Amino acid sequence: MIEKPTELRTARLLLRGWREADLAPWATMNADPQVREYFPEVLTREQSDASVARYRADLDLRGWGWWAVEVLATGEFIGFAGLDPVEEDMPFTGVEAGWRLARPAWGHGYATEAALAVLSFGFEELGLPEVLAVTAATNVRSQAVMRRIGMTRDPADDFDDPTVPAGPLRRSVVYRAVPSGVAAR
Repeated sequence: MIEKPTELRTARLLLRGWREADLAPWATMNADPQVREYFPEVLTREQSDASVARYRADLDLRGWGWWAVEVLATGEFIGFAGLDPVEEDMPFTGVEAGWRLARPAWGHGYATEAALAVLSFGFEELGLPEVLAVTAATNVRSQAVMRRIGMTRDPADDFDDPTVPAGPLRRSVVYRAVPSGVAAR
């Protein structure tokens, strides 16, 4: 068990615990229809703040989870990245990696950089045998990040997400990564 929340540092990013100053830009991101394009709805300020409360609690409890992401050079909050156990109602188990960035942070390689740090942490620090990533089948940008970080997809794992209402966002894909030197399942 990790004793305190961990911070991850890359060449350009800091993945860290959440601060009060993150709440407003996080809420702005979650109210942006383009940022939330592959989710059933945008979030209210209250829903957004509640998500941060859950993320903070998980970081305090486990020492890892969904970290706030900031650009080291500027201190600017740009989104989140991290790891979380797969929800119980999913048709698979494991630990999932994820990321979401504000639109101005898109196209700079930040998602890939943060995701690689998250994978390294999962394998090297937590000793995970596998890390998953899940997204809507139509979310080609996120799937491109998954491929860039070395994850692979087996179409047999595709599923209809029970937490998403019927419609074009329900069909989801699963990508998987294993530590270097380990054969994929």
